[in-house]
Amino acid sequence: MAPRANWKGFLRLSLVTCPVALYPATSESEKISFNQLNRATGHRIKYLKVDADTGDEVPNEDIVKGYELEKGQYIEVSKEELDEIALESTRTIEIDEFVDRADIDPRYLIRPYYIRPDGKVGHDAFAVIRETIREMDKVAIGRVVLTNREHIIALEARDKGLIGTLLRYPYEVRSEQEYFDEIQDVKVTKDMLDLAKHIVNQKAGRFDPEKFEDHYESALVELINQKRAGKVIRPKERPKGENVVDLMDALRKSVGGAAAEAATQKKPSKKAKKASAGQKEMLMPIAGKKPAKEAAGKKPAAGARRKSA
Repeated sequence: MAPRANWKGFLRLSLVTCPVALYPATSESEKISFNQLNRATGHRIKYLKVDADTGDEVPNEDIVKGYELEKGQYIEVSKEELDEIALESTRTIEIDEFVDRADIDPRYLIRPYYIRPDGKVGHDAFAVIRETIREMDKVAIGRVVLTNREHIIALEARDKGLIGTLLRYPYEVRSEQEYFDEIQDVKVTKDMLDLAKHIVNQKAGRFDPEKFEDHYESALVELINQKRAGKVIRPKERPKGENVVDLMDALRKSVGGAAAEAATQKKPSKKAKKASAGQKEMLMPIAGKKPAKEAAGKKPAAGARRKSA
């Protein structure tokens, strides 16, 4: 079942307008999550909204937003007052300009959304906007209000729809200078650079996200399965970092190691099971219950036996 739209409104390019909906393009719901428990009772921890001074619980209808001017001094702002400053981008994504994809600094990227026509009308106008972006090989820049905030959004054509990526404002991006100023100026020799380039060429490939596994998530699954099975959890020995004494020697050894790794990868191997359905499938079934897939797989076999009889 497709997720609910995060936003519905209109996409507009000059006088061309169509109704659209935004859907999250990513999800973390398949990742293992933990609840906080009371160690003594095993019960879940419950959070209450309380008055910081009196300690009394405050009902939701009595809670308002406030901006702290000074310590303990706040300006209260009501929902009605916030609604009064609603911008046009609350209901409309107005395309302001078109830019090259290379012009967008990756530090400004936040998260992607799928954009498609909303309903049965407006598909023609949507197609015109989409194909214009595609043919011009540009990124359309507009504005949209999500979670009570106006965001810059970058629109790109993808298949039959659009990808809309939220962008940060300049004041949200930190300058690299405060982190990079203390990096020493080191002269890299041509021999070292040539060896490093050789390693890069040996490891060259094509980005394929299917090749990557979330090792931490897999380790969590293993930990949970071991605890459910009653096994004793023993800490694993952590890898120790080694100090590089001779950089040239390390580069030469890396060249040999990269060559051996490349040769190993060329050998045919069984394709790992795709985990697109989620890492949680690897969790052990609860005792006394058959996995859904196994139970579903046995039903047709029983039906076939009755039919043959």
